[in-house]
Amino acid sequence: MLQFPAWKKALIAILSLLGILYAAPNATGPWQFDGYPTWAPGKPMSLGLDLKGGAHILVEVETESVVWESMESTEESLRIGFREARIRTTNFTQNQQGLAITFGLRDAADLDAARQVISENAPTYELSLVGDKQFRLTLPESEVQAINQRTMSQSLEVVTRRVNALGLTEPTIQRQGQDRILIQVPGLSDTEQLKAILNAQAKLSFHLADFERMPSAVQSGRPPPGYILVPSQQKAADGSPAQMYLVTKQSYVSGENLDNAQATFQDGQPVVSFTFDASGGQRFGRVTQENVGGFLAIVLDDEVISAPQIRTAILGGSGVITGNFTLQGAQDLSLLLRAGALPAKMDPVEERTVGPGLGQDSIDAGSLAAIVGLVLVIVYMTASYGRFGVYANIALVLNLVLIIGILSALGATLTLPGIAGIVLTVGMAVDANVLIFERIREEAGLGRTVMNAVEAGYKRALTTIIDANLTTLIAAVLLFAFGAGPIRGFAITLAIGLVTSMFTAIMVTRFFVVHYVRVKRPSALPIAPRIVKAEEA
Repeated sequence: MLQFPAWKKALIAILSLLGILYAAPNATGPWQFDGYPTWAPGKPMSLGLDLKGGAHILVEVETESVVWESMESTEESLRIGFREARIRTTNFTQNQQGLAITFGLRDAADLDAARQVISENAPTYELSLVGDKQFRLTLPESEVQAINQRTMSQSLEVVTRRVNALGLTEPTIQRQGQDRILIQVPGLSDTEQLKAILNAQAKLSFHLADFERMPSAVQSGRPPPGYILVPSQQKAADGSPAQMYLVTKQSYVSGENLDNAQATFQDGQPVVSFTFDASGGQRFGRVTQENVGGFLAIVLDDEVISAPQIRTAILGGSGVITGNFTLQGAQDLSLLLRAGALPAKMDPVEERTVGPGLGQDSIDAGSLAAIVGLVLVIVYMTASYGRFGVYANIALVLNLVLIIGILSALGATLTLPGIAGIVLTVGMAVDANVLIFERIREEAGLGRTVMNAVEAGYKRALTTIIDANLTTLIAAVLLFAFGAGPIRGFAITLAIGLVTSMFTAIMVTRFFVVHYVRVKRPSALPIAPRIVKAEEA
């Protein structure tokens, strides 16, 4: 245990230097040299919502609406499939509560052909007979759960892209429970902009508009088969839609095929230019080529933005969305289109704003607790163990530097529970040294020489140190695995502190102690308050 090879000395020097370099920006301010990679030292830790202030929003995703939309889409596909197969049906109804679609067959001989249409358009549904030539298609619970899971995953991804596109600092976006998403944005004071970005659906689709049959359809309120009435985005003075459009129920291209969208200017007015991917570009080109002279309705969130006439085929896979946009409105719309459409509406469940003043109070209180704890530990260790206590204090300071350096290198966000974890680590970091020093003191009391007592103390205390830190590390891992938000921040700092304290106690402090013993060769242990005389060899 008293042998200290060169590679261990080099390891201590390298890790200590890296820790200082990564921790330094937290005291000096950020610095980054041009041409260096992003993981290079130079960035301080980011402060969490409870320290920096900002916006906290908990939203609930309406996953049920996605299930119902899936059923409506399936019903429409079945109608088209039966019509193309010349299968006559009756009483097509949809039971959203029972998650089922019921229909009847006029001719029982069409059953095999109907099964083929169902297998192509509703393969996940379960078919059952409920009466004379009456059938029920039921959506299994497993498929409902799969739809809900896909909805939450897509919503989380879209929200992350939207919030990150705002250029905000270290937002926290995570799923909570079955159907909720937590969004925390440190440093954000304008929560209304964030809510507007989150609440916008941004479901973009392109439909063919029929202006010839539109007046009669609007007057009767009954669109012909295969068409729907969609209000315009422009509003009248009383807030009602300025116009109703008759458009095809089927969309020919959707926002899912968008490759990019940017806010630009056309004739001095803000517009949104867009580009489709390869598949979307082909479909867009085909529909414009086959309907030259017709009208293409651009529908955003169930409202028609515009319905320009197709004067020529658009084969380049790009176009422009015009409207009464402000520059900010065009930028927000392009951001939403780039991020993608939300699969379901999100309802705010909890919303609050943390002021920067409260965060500063937390920083001051946490810093004071850390400083007071550090000073008391330093005083106690020096008074109890003399020179060895000084060595332990040096390792303790290095331990704090390493913790801050690791958090900075990982790009972690420091929260108030994280500060609590660091303060707890200050006390726990010296536990290993206390165990070692007390074991050395006992060994010396048994009559061993200083060198033998130091060697036996480190060797016999090592198992106890590993057991104690391992059990605490297991608790930290469980807190991280099953906790959320602040609990995870506490678990991370605690786990990092345990690892660094093991390194500083077993490696750094031992380096100082071994160096002192081998160079000075003392005849007595320099451990206060009592000096234990060692026997002569």
